Amino acid sequence: MENQVVLITGASSGIGKATAQYLMMRGFKVYGTSRKAPSCDGHTHTDPKSGGFIDMITLDVTNDTSVENAIRTVLEREGRIDVLICNAGNGIAGSVEDIPMDLAREQFETNFFGTLRVVKAVLPVMRSQGGGKIVALSSIAGVISIPYQSHYSSSKFAIEGLMEALRHEVAPFNIDVCLVEPGDTKTEFTSNRRVSESAKENSPCFERFKRSLARMEHDEQNGASPESVAKVIYKMIIKKKSPARTAVGFQYKCILFLKKILPFRVLEFVVGKLYN
Repeated sequence: MENQVVLITGASSGIGKATAQYLMMRGFKVYGTSRKAPSCDGHTHTDPKSGGFIDMITLDVTNDTSVENAIRTVLEREGRIDVLICNAGNGIAGSVEDIPMDLAREQFETNFFGTLRVVKAVLPVMRSQGGGKIVALSSIAGVISIPYQSHYSSSKFAIEGLMEALRHEVAPFNIDVCLVEPGDTKTEFTSNRRVSESAKENSPCFERFKRSLARMEHDEQNGASPESVAKVIYKMIIKKKSPARTAVGFQYKCILFLKKILPFRVLEFVVGKLYN
């Protein structure tokens, strides 16, 4: 794995930042990206023990030109991209009725189409160099939909479907594709979550939404560390053939197993009790 070139979207904080640092310490050449910090271009962190480095560049996953420019920058410097980690994403909270269409589109533009945009741009590179690895960050909410996070959950469900199909399509080109599904994780994602203006006091769903959001925030801020997710991503990278999807944490592996064997009405009851 030494000197392999990694491109990580959304690497300025949370899981992306932790993954960038974890991979740097193991000798990877890491290019982290952020859409909000153009001043970070060329800012390099190096690790003298491993020889790895993190170089931050600007990349807005919602903009075709920004994606193309970022990938061109990496190729001009390194000549290849061995690993792509699609991590950039955000959350919008509120009931289906309360979230306006423009916010719903924005959720998908970042989480789903942003992932798709970067993947499409990197695939020709990996195919021409004879292979590569693509790791997409999904979520447990991409397997079990959470009330009042319907658009976030839907965007992650869509990523699950996209990557499952892509895995078949690119296998002949020696490109491995997998999903990593974190559960509740203690990051800035909680404080950065946007709440629809329509979900405030005048909403017919307000009281239940308020309780549900409080439960989400509590679980996230008492959840796993972003470093624990980074370790799982690293394990997926070093596997010659990674599993299609991997949940982070024993409890979430158990939850997904129970989903397979329990009647849906039982799972629905449990989710309802947790979040309503």
